[in-house]
Amino acid sequence: MSAKPAKIAVVGSLHYDIMLRTPHLPRLGETLMGSDWWWKPGGKGGNQAMAAARHGGVVYMIGALGADDFGAKLRRSLDATGVNHDCVRTTERGSGLSVALVEAGGDYSAVVVSGANLTIDAAQITEADGLLRQIRVLILQNEIGDAANVAAARIVKEAGGFVVYNAAPARKTSPELLDLVDVLVVNAIEAEMFGAGAVEGLTSALAAARQLRVFAPAVVVTAGGHGLALSEDGLNATLPAHRVAGAQTHGAGDAFIGALSARLADGGDLSSALVYANAAAALHVGAKEAGRAVIGPADVRDLLQKHVVSWSSTT
Repeated sequence: MSAKPAKIAVVGSLHYDIMLRTPHLPRLGETLMGSDWWWKPGGKGGNQAMAAARHGGVVYMIGALGADDFGAKLRRSLDATGVNHDCVRTTERGSGLSVALVEAGGDYSAVVVSGANLTIDAAQITEADGLLRQIRVLILQNEIGDAANVAAARIVKEAGGFVVYNAAPARKTSPELLDLVDVLVVNAIEAEMFGAGAVEGLTSALAAARQLRVFAPAVVVTAGGHGLALSEDGLNATLPAHRVAGAQTHGAGDAFIGALSARLADGGDLSSALVYANAAAALHVGAKEAGRAVIGPADVRDLLQKHVVSWSSTT
């Protein structure tokens, strides 16, 4: 008899993302003429759930949407990616929305209106207790209230599961939540907010990861095009990024977290899962928007066969 597939749960946000392409990010008071616009399913929770599913995970989303056209479209997107949304409730508040300005060089700025995501609370998490006790990997972020994150992490940890916390966007995190986290993942800005120094490359990323070990058993600091650093018991190491020409960075962190969690749920160790996620993120930033939805394990394996990047460890 084959083993049951490992489950991943994502507790987090769902947003209807409107993307605007502009020649540059506007200054205060400046009106720009953009070249095009499109919409895509978003929210860190939704993005990470769909990324985990594309990389082979059996994924359950716990969140909230409005009873509006945006919510209906987002549910269809979850369906199309194979993410179970039985625990995504419909509320009287409108669905979450974001508007992102993407400049020619690939950088972006965004404004988020949380909407229905603000209704996600500990009571909703308690209703999903039966599901959460079957979860191998729980993914959390910072676009919903801390109380819901704590409630979910507590249930999953009690049942022997593993908690990945992507502390994004940067905000103060409760000690209660950090006590339940197995892997803390932050970028340069978030690492600095946690009290580490500036991250300007792999050396400073590793220094930050080692400093932030006071908050979690394992810490990953991502450093954009430089790569990432990992600090855990017995290993302090850096992994360079794959080189990507014309990188479009929007959503890279979510693609990384989803791929990482899919490999962890499949039984991979953290360092090998990070090698996989590092490659998945490179494929994401190197692809046009329309091509990102089809990136999967075969593409990652192909990249890793063609371009080998290796850990550099220190004591």
